[in-house]
Formats: sequence, structure tokens, C-alpha cells
Amino acid sequence: MGLYDYYLALRFRLDDTAAPEHVALVITERDLLEQGAYAKLEDAIRWAFEYGTERVTVSVSVLDEAVVPTLSRELRELDTPYPIAVREPGDTERADAPVQVNIGLGGKREFAAVVRSLAEEVDAGELDPDDIDGTDIEERLVFPDEPDFVVKTGAERLSDFMIWQSVYAELYFTDVNWRDFRKRDFLRALRDYQDRQRRFGR
Repeated sequence: MGLYDYYLALRFRLDDTAAPEHVALVITERDLLEQGAYAKLEDAIRWAFEYGTERVTVSVSVLDEAVVPTLSRELRELDTPYPIAVREPGDTERADAPVQVNIGLGGKREFAAVVRSLAEEVDAGELDPDDIDGTDIEERLVFPDEPDFVVKTGAERLSDFMIWQSVYAELYFTDVNWRDFRKRDFLRALRDYQDRQRRFGR
């Protein structure tokens, strides 16, 4: 760790503000085409846990679903400090692991699947429409956990990402591209998080 990295880490640890419990990293399929991209992702996941995070979600936006099987194979092989759950478009099994990876399962698609599921239960007489609330939606999401902090590299634009779950998350955008993302960039993001007053929609 360089001297500046050490300084940032020290500032972070001396701050009384708690680390985000759940960090989400938003990257693209193009980011993963860069040499060393998967090793960088392993590093970023380790950094998150090193500085107090309890859960990490990686969201990979995909333009061409033909690449999903290749990405899935590579991402399932990541060397992470805790168990990993990888989900793709069409998956309905709930992701329940300290490290969760979403490959191309956009928020709109995930939410639409929940709406269909609820409609089918209403149609079958298993659910009263007047009783439906947020809990019913959350119970049917593939990625049910709400991130506290979303980090997006490369541009100030979120892809179709966890629409329901991230509504109260703090968003952090950096101009640094994924291939150039360093520990100091992650620590800067954490320091920015510590400086914010979370309002949770209030």
C-alpha cells in the first residue's frame, strides 16, 4: 500500500461513521474485456470486506446476451473471500450469499417478473390485491438486499440496475475507468460515503 493509500485508509478508520454494510459495484461487459479485469474485480471485492462491508453485489450490464454464458463461467471462478452467488437473465432463484453477481438481469426485467408472479397468484385466488405491499415484492426479487452504497466507474450514468433495491442507496460516480480503478479510488469513494448524511428518502 502506498503512502497516500495508507493516509486514506487511516482517515477512513478514524472516522466514527460506519462503513456501508452492502456495497454494489456497477460495471459493464466491456470492462471485463480488459486485461486483468477479473483480477481487479477480485481485488475490489476484497477491499470492500477489508473495510467493513458485509455484502458485495456486482452488477454487470450486458448489451449482447450471447456473452452471458462466458461471463458467467468466468465470474463463478472468482477467488473471493466469501461464497459467491451468480445469477443470469431468466434465473429466479434468490441470490443469498455474501458476494452476489448479477449478469445482465436488469432491474426492469426483474421487477416485471415480480409483477407477473403477483398477477398469477391474484388470478389463482391465492393473493388479495388489496393486501399487496412492498414486502410481497421484496420476497420475490432475485436480489432482495438493498445496497447502502453504489459505486459506478467510468461515467455518471447507471445502467438498468436494481431499480427497487437501490432507491435509498447513496450513489458514487467516478471518471476513473474500471481498468484503472485502484485501492485509493475505492477508499476515496468510502470517504465520500462517510461525509454524507443519509436521508432514506426523507
